[in-house]
Amino acid sequence: MPSPTRARLTIDLDALAANYRTIRQTAAGTEVAAVVKSDGYGLGAGPVSRRLWREGARSFFVARLDEGEALRAALGDREADIYVLDGLTATSGPRLAAAGLTPVLNTVPQVEAAIAFAAGAGRLLPCALHVDTGMNRQGLAADEARAIAAAPGRLARLDVRLVMSHLGSAHDPADPRNGEQLARFQAVRPLFPEARASFANSGGTYLGSAYRFDMVRPGISLYGGGPEERPDPAIAAVAKLEAPVLDLRRIAAGEHLGYGSGLVTQRPTRVAIVGAGYTDGVIRAARHGGYAWLAGARRKLLAVTMDLTIVETDEAPVQIGEMAELLGPNALLDDLARAAETVAHEVLVRLSARAERVYLGEV
Repeated sequence: MPSPTRARLTIDLDALAANYRTIRQTAAGTEVAAVVKSDGYGLGAGPVSRRLWREGARSFFVARLDEGEALRAALGDREADIYVLDGLTATSGPRLAAAGLTPVLNTVPQVEAAIAFAAGAGRLLPCALHVDTGMNRQGLAADEARAIAAAPGRLARLDVRLVMSHLGSAHDPADPRNGEQLARFQAVRPLFPEARASFANSGGTYLGSAYRFDMVRPGISLYGGGPEERPDPAIAAVAKLEAPVLDLRRIAAGEHLGYGSGLVTQRPTRVAIVGAGYTDGVIRAARHGGYAWLAGARRKLLAVTMDLTIVETDEAPVQIGEMAELLGPNALLDDLARAAETVAHEVLVRLSARAERVYLGEV
């Protein structure tokens, strides 16, 4: 039985499904894959992917080989396409093949390793090619992609099913980098005419049809983050982190709050001590402008410690034992990320296992 002072993380799979349908409607005519790396952005890749399968998702992207193996086990006999963004190394081929995973090849050595593995196995190896268009994180250089395409015999052992790239500034529709990356991808795309193409992440899906190609790969907007890194009324909150009020205190003017000497009350202040802190995923920096939802309104975060958060309540009718919403439909993911000077992705993946997890909706 959970401790009465324990935080609770509720994952609303119906909201997740609604977000998938919203994105699918936006990208009508294009396959909507699901990015479920980092354990489904911290919310559980197994339950998340099984629900998205029910909604029609058939392609899934993970980062690591072991994530792909775990996802294959979680999906059971469902014939999903699972892409591993880390690609293939000289030793990972047998595990990828055993789990039916598709490597995303990012470098010339990875391409060569894939060819060697396929030749040794005596079979075609399904794969994707990742081409860098300006993010400078992963992917073949354009010249490398051209060299590979110019020697088709090199690819005889590979079944190149997808050519892809990744946008670096899609959250800002006005950023000229988006158009620059699109032009580079359009120049490389014809090199692999038999492969399908994928370019857009969550933000890219909303940049227009030119960015969508054959498949879009939303991640954060499936889980409640706006495609422009700000709250979007069309995107529902999926994760709700709540914790009980453990104590109510009246603090005199001129008193210090929490660690250090940086926060001093300017007036008599009533606060609630809430039973969750950065161990549970409440980012400490969010005290600079962050808020909780308590007693029917937004309440300022004053301090975040390892296990506790101090919330300003003034004279609101707050009761000990009442649950404060630190993240959710009233304490918005993108607002918390902005207060902490980070992105919604980091907020979600920092949610820890200490909070009791509850899934709403059918898996």
